Amino acid sequence: MSTETDRYHAQAVHLFERSIAVKQAVRDAHLREVARMAAMAVTCLAGGGKLLFAGNGGSAADAQHIAAEFVVRLRSEVNRRALPAIALSLDVSTLTAAANDYGYDRIYARAIEALGRPGDLFIGLTTSGRSANILHGFETARAMGLHTAGLLGGDGGKALALCDVALVVPSLEAGRVQEVHITAGHAIVEIVEDALKAGGLVG
Repeated sequence: MSTETDRYHAQAVHLFERSIAVKQAVRDAHLREVARMAAMAVTCLAGGGKLLFAGNGGSAADAQHIAAEFVVRLRSEVNRRALPAIALSLDVSTLTAAANDYGYDRIYARAIEALGRPGDLFIGLTTSGRSANILHGFETARAMGLHTAGLLGGDGGKALALCDVALVVPSLEAGRVQEVHITAGHAIVEIVEDALKAGGLVG
């Protein structure tokens, strides 16, 4: 039992070390992209726009997580009004209807077409940068005059060219990419909260 626990412990240590290494790489070379995303979100929200989030699988959960922090709050000591953010994966009836009628690749494009307005910000999460429904979401958002931001991984895939700004996490491990995405999401929320409060734009 001790030998088995030691083996699992070593495996867990290795995973944490990989996660730390990727986060350090992002800290050293990619945080300006996070700052630019935060600035875009501040401009959007200050101008009366809203944030739209989308992802698949774990990235859908991360999209919901980050959207919830905007709607509610991230830090218990920061009291402010709710900020408009929508995770497009939440409406199962709409998603399944769109998938049934138009195909799974169009589920987010259809939602953006219904809910998006010029000046809004669409944030797509895809660890590969190749998820077809996120790509169509970016294309629809850009055609409608929304700004686009990507939380991506690997080499950014086809999504990179569709983003006004993108954080491309330099890893091919989906788990490590998602761990950076949620950290970046928290950083963006904190920056936005502080900027809007400092500007007197939220109470």
